[in-house]
Amino acid sequence: MPMFGYKSRLYSKLNEKLMEAITSVVPVAVIVLLLTFTAAPIPSGMLPSFLLGAVMLVVGMALFTLGSDIAMTPMGEYVGLSMTKSRNIVLIIIVSFIVGLMVTISEPDLTVLANQIPSIPNFTLIFSVGIGVGLFLVLAMLRILFAIRLRTLLIIFYILVFGLSFFISPDFLAVSFDSGGVTTGPMTVPFIMALGIGVASIRSDSKAGGDSFGLVALCSVGPILSVMILGLLFGAGESAYESEAFHIAEDSRSMVASFIVMIPHYAKEVAMAVSPIYIFFLIYQRIFAPMKRDTLITITVGVLYTYIGLVLFLTGVNVGFMPIGTYIGTVLGSTSYAWLAVPVGMLIGYFIVSAEPAVHVLTKQVEEITAGAIPRKALFTTLGLGVAASVGLAILRALTGVSIYCMILPGYAIAMTLAFFVPDIFVSIAFDSGGVASGPMTATFLLPFTIGICEAVGGNVVQDAFGVVAMVAMTPLIAIEVLGLIFKLKLRKQTAEEPENEEIEEIILETDDDIIEM
Repeated sequence: MPMFGYKSRLYSKLNEKLMEAITSVVPVAVIVLLLTFTAAPIPSGMLPSFLLGAVMLVVGMALFTLGSDIAMTPMGEYVGLSMTKSRNIVLIIIVSFIVGLMVTISEPDLTVLANQIPSIPNFTLIFSVGIGVGLFLVLAMLRILFAIRLRTLLIIFYILVFGLSFFISPDFLAVSFDSGGVTTGPMTVPFIMALGIGVASIRSDSKAGGDSFGLVALCSVGPILSVMILGLLFGAGESAYESEAFHIAEDSRSMVASFIVMIPHYAKEVAMAVSPIYIFFLIYQRIFAPMKRDTLITITVGVLYTYIGLVLFLTGVNVGFMPIGTYIGTVLGSTSYAWLAVPVGMLIGYFIVSAEPAVHVLTKQVEEITAGAIPRKALFTTLGLGVAASVGLAILRALTGVSIYCMILPGYAIAMTLAFFVPDIFVSIAFDSGGVASGPMTATFLLPFTIGICEAVGGNVVQDAFGVVAMVAMTPLIAIEVLGLIFKLKLRKQTAEEPENEEIEEIILETDDDIIEM
C-alpha cells in the first residue's frame, strides 16, 4: 500500500508538471506557427521538426521540474543545512567553492560561450569562469550567514564590472555580459538556490527566508568579471561570427533521424553536468551526514528524471527550435517591414520565459518562502513583461547597431537605484530572476532569431546581436523591483485596514530603518 500510494502521488505530480509544461510551451509554438503561415514562410521540412521539438520540450520540462522537486532541491537543502550546522566556516568556504567550480565547469552552455571567443583557449576560459563562480558562491554563503545586505555587494561589484568594461574590446563586451546568464543554467540553478535555503534555515531571524535568495545574482557576476579580466589579458583577437548551416529534413525519416543522431550528444553533455553534482552529494552525505537508504533511492530516481528531462529538452530546443528561430529572423530582417521583428520578438519573449525550466524552480521557491504572499502568477506575468521589453530592445540593437552600453548602463543604474526603495526580498528575487530567465530557450531561440535579423540587415553579429542573454538578464530586475514597490504599498494599505495582515507584512517589508523613516 505505501508503494502504491507513492506511485499514485508520483503520477499525480507528473500530470501536474505536464500541464504546466503544456501551458508554457504551447503559446510560443502557436506564435511561431502563425509567423510561418504569414510573415515568415519556412521550408516545409522545418515544420515537422519544430512540432516534434515542441513535444520534446513539453515532456522534457515536465520530467526536469519533477526531478528537481524530488532530487535537486532536497540535495541542495541537505548540503546547505548540514554544512551550516557544523559551524565550521572553513568547511563552508571549501564546499561552496568546490560546488561553484564543479557545477560551472560541467555546464554545457559554457562550452558554447567559449567557442565564441577564439582568442582565449577554451580550457582557460571555462576554468577561469568556474573559479569566478566558485568565489562568488562562497561570498553568497557568507552573506547569508552574516546577514550582509545583497544590494551593498551588488552595487560594489557592478561598479567594478562597468569600470572594467571601458577598458575591454567591444567584441568582448556583449559576450561578457552574456556569460552571466549562460553559466547559471537549468542544471545549476535548482541546486544552488536550494543550497541557499539550506544555509538560511539555520538562522532564526525574520530575514533568513529573504536572504536565502540572491545566490544566483552573485554567481552571475563572477563570470562577467572573469571574461572581462581575460579580455584585458588576451586581447580581442579574431572574433568574427560564422553562422552554422542547419539541416532541413527532406522526409519524415530524415527528420526523426536528425533528432536521434543528436540525442547521444546531449545525453553526454547532460551526464557531464548531472554526474559531478550527484557524485559530490553521495560523497558529502557519506562523510558528513549519512542519509537513509530509502531517501537516497528516491533522490537517485529524481536525478534520473532530471537527466532524462534535460536531455529531451535540450535536444528538442536545439534541433527543433534553433533552426526555425534563425530562419524566421533572417526572413523578417530581409523584408521591407523588418521593424515588425520588434513587436514579434516582444510577444515571443513574453511567453518564452514560462518555458525556461529554472524559472519554474524560482517561482515555486518564492511562493513557498513567502507563504504565498508573492504568488507565482504575479511573478510569471512580471518576468514576461520584463523579458518582452529586453527582447524588443535587443532587436532594436540588431537593426540599428546601437551600442549595448546605451541600454545596459542605464538599465542597471535604474535597478540599483530601485534597490534602495524596494523590500530586501524583492531585490534578491529580482537579481536572481535575471539569471534564471536567461536560460536555454533564450540562447537557442531568441539569440538565433536576433542573429538572423542582424545578418539580414548587414550588422556586426558579435557586437550587435550578442547581448540578448544580457538584456534578458537585466530587464526582469527592474520589472520585479517595480512589482516589489507595488506589493509594498499594497501591503501597507491592507495592514492599516486589517491588522491581521501584519505577519505577511513582516515577511515582505524587510526595509532599512532610514527608508522607513523617509
